[in-house]
Amino acid sequence: MDHRVSRLLKRPRRAAAALGAAVLLAAGTWTATATAADTPRPHRDDRVLTMADGTRLDTSYFTSGSGGRRPAVLLAHGFGGSKDDLRAQAEDLAGHGYAVLTWSARGFGHSTGKIGLNDPAHEVTDVSRLIDWLAARPEVRLDKAGDPRVGVAGGSYGGAISLLAAGHDPRVDAIAPAVTYWDLADALFPNGVFKKLWTGVFFNSGGGCARFEPALCAMYQRVAQSGVPDADARALLQRRSPSAVADRIKVPTLLFQGQTDSLFTLAQSDAAERAIRANGAPVKVDWIAGGHDGGDLESGRVQGRMRDWFDHYLKGETATGTGPAFRITRTGGIDSTDGSTRSRGATAGTYPGLRSDPRTIALGGREQRLTNPAGASPPAVSALPGLGGGGLAQLSALGTGVSLDFPGQYAKFDARPQRTALRITGSPTARVHVKSTSADAVLFAKLYDVGPSGSQVLPGQLVTPLRVTGAKAGKDVTVTLPPVDHEVQQGHRLRLVLASTDLGYASPDAPATYTVSLDGPLSVPTAPGVTTAATSLPSWVWWLPLAGAVAALALLLTARRRTSAPAPDPELSEVPLVISDLSKRYAKSADRYAVRDLSFRVQRGQVLGLLGPNGAGKTTTLRMLMGLIRPDGGEIRVFGHAIRPGAPVLSRVGAFVEGAGFLPHLTGRENLELYWRATGRPPEDAHLAEALDIAGLGDALARAVRTYSQGMRQRLAIAQAMLGLPDLLILDEPTNGLDPPQIREMREVLIRYAAAGRTVIVSSHLLAEVEQSCTHLVVMDRGRLVEAGAVRDIVGAGDTLLVGTGTPVAGPVVEKVAALPGVASAVPAEEGLLIRLEPGGTAGELVVDLVRLEVPVLSVGPHRRLEDAFLTLIGGSA
Repeated sequence: MDHRVSRLLKRPRRAAAALGAAVLLAAGTWTATATAADTPRPHRDDRVLTMADGTRLDTSYFTSGSGGRRPAVLLAHGFGGSKDDLRAQAEDLAGHGYAVLTWSARGFGHSTGKIGLNDPAHEVTDVSRLIDWLAARPEVRLDKAGDPRVGVAGGSYGGAISLLAAGHDPRVDAIAPAVTYWDLADALFPNGVFKKLWTGVFFNSGGGCARFEPALCAMYQRVAQSGVPDADARALLQRRSPSAVADRIKVPTLLFQGQTDSLFTLAQSDAAERAIRANGAPVKVDWIAGGHDGGDLESGRVQGRMRDWFDHYLKGETATGTGPAFRITRTGGIDSTDGSTRSRGATAGTYPGLRSDPRTIALGGREQRLTNPAGASPPAVSALPGLGGGGLAQLSALGTGVSLDFPGQYAKFDARPQRTALRITGSPTARVHVKSTSADAVLFAKLYDVGPSGSQVLPGQLVTPLRVTGAKAGKDVTVTLPPVDHEVQQGHRLRLVLASTDLGYASPDAPATYTVSLDGPLSVPTAPGVTTAATSLPSWVWWLPLAGAVAALALLLTARRRTSAPAPDPELSEVPLVISDLSKRYAKSADRYAVRDLSFRVQRGQVLGLLGPNGAGKTTTLRMLMGLIRPDGGEIRVFGHAIRPGAPVLSRVGAFVEGAGFLPHLTGRENLELYWRATGRPPEDAHLAEALDIAGLGDALARAVRTYSQGMRQRLAIAQAMLGLPDLLILDEPTNGLDPPQIREMREVLIRYAAAGRTVIVSSHLLAEVEQSCTHLVVMDRGRLVEAGAVRDIVGAGDTLLVGTGTPVAGPVVEKVAALPGVASAVPAEEGLLIRLEPGGTAGELVVDLVRLEVPVLSVGPHRRLEDAFLTLIGGSA
């Protein structure tokens, strides 16, 4: 699934090997590495099993240890792969006490037969024969004669066979399908529209049409030629779908589904969950970050949860937890060290579905006309197989939209800017009226997140196709948009777009004109019951705060008499921090400023990085914010209250600025306890036990602080700063003295802490760490504000893109790329091509042109990091 479109089309056998099995492949690799040192390598027995019709299946059987019967697990590979893809995962499960059987499905690997797309008469029957074989093995636990205790797991194609096996064979006891389909007809022919690009990948990666069952080959050729899926085509695929046996799947089911997946969307697992739950079976849903379009497959976590699932339901280990009813991985930007996405988990006690707690949002826009051009060309661009979760997701995370809609070929309807952040979890819906000059209209609906600058991002790069029949007379249509989990930030607005073409789908060749108007508001599911679980945070997560003691400390340090403060501003009561025209002169100087005319605002949920070269005024600003020194001009308000030494609102602030003072003769634990007692707040509010665990000092907590190293003092000071869980947390150079693992843990803590609705301000000189940890930036130089805004806006302001190709691009092709409209220059680089865009040139148009030139695109991303942006902003000051 982490392959790219050119490789899929040009090297189908190699690329497709990863298509469905990638989630489980990655998991197996991870677990094999983790356990190899502790357990002996399991025994592997390769053999060919002959089916009733003479088809030979290439299998491998894995066991470990001696004596005693054990449950069995069947592992199914992804489309285009083979049993060899699952070896590492099989060895891991065998090492944990399972008998594991893997096999190459018909038409793949060294197995014979035609590909039947999980035909019940062939591939599904094969699974029953494999269960028969397991029942005869002396190592396998039996529920009764001929009935082994067995689970089935697989990804994509293998995930579907897991569901189908449970529906066709009552001996299956538990299943864990991943990133798969419930209704293959719905996946490849959504709403009556042919998903031509992905369907072509299917048949090419299977080795060509001739390797499929004749009925499937004929169906594909017929639909590919007409561009319209007929009733017979739908029926053929539906018979091979788990939905055909929906009422017979009654075993515990753990569903993993990918968010970065234009092939099998989250709607597929939603339909599966509803059907299996209606049968009375336990079912849980886990939305992973990656999918068939790439992204983070969360290999280790997926493998671990699947193993727990089987331990609980196959081994009968009822004390083994199976996790929440619903879990979702939420991403938060790009890790600049390796290009991966940062993530955090959120959970709910019940699966919310795709329509939970809808919120109505008004859309504006008049009736609009759009054309379907002759030949449906040029097509709009939304998702491209293999690119959605790689380069495209990186660009989206930086606020650079890569989706492309051509003027005259789309209608748009905008909502007002959001007054507060909005989390969408599920499928938004809208009502529109469609009229066409042709009998039918084919439209592609998408919901953009539009920033204040006008840049738009398409969440997940997902689009809903719909065929509107009988549109000549006009028709009201309910548009169900793709299910996503996406946060619309304050000040952003939603935009509903209906386009006439899309590169991934078949549109009518005949030209037509469509007229579209709104027929109601947008309905957006919010699923408020899905929250970030406190237990999911790292061990030193409860690092929090200096709280009300800061006020007392400020009074002691300043020894200044309190003055009357301005009245609170009720309009700012929910805004963590507003700094207005703040100035501070150097001592004994009338015209030299440490901080001058500084203004910025910080909202709830933000992790704000305060950056600047030495002498920029960062620490002075933080000290004024804490009430430790007074400004010479301007104002600081925290939750609407003006900051003065000893201001009561400082009890909502935690800080670590320029180190903490500890009594050297007391132990680390005694210092924290004494500090909290000095605040006068109840002991139970301190979360002291968590803070001690956070410090990670072990037995050193019982030693005098004078024996601590600098790194140990730093960790203790940060734990002290986080006592009491403040609403606003301020950290000045928090990573000093921490080793890399502790820095990584801190990063996750900050992100998740802010995700709970709190706010974090971090001053640091580690630009890479700020880029990974922070959502927003304030850049200062010589006491003045240079730039403020979202990280993605500041970093993404560069005009140069790095296009990863994997293999060198020939000189003539580079020249063609350089000559493309909107391209200022293109030069070869070690990783591929460095392409500088002209003003007005867009990444979306570039991706389309590169695909047309058959450039083997692996990834697309900005060739500019925070360091580049920072140096550009401050010039030579650093």
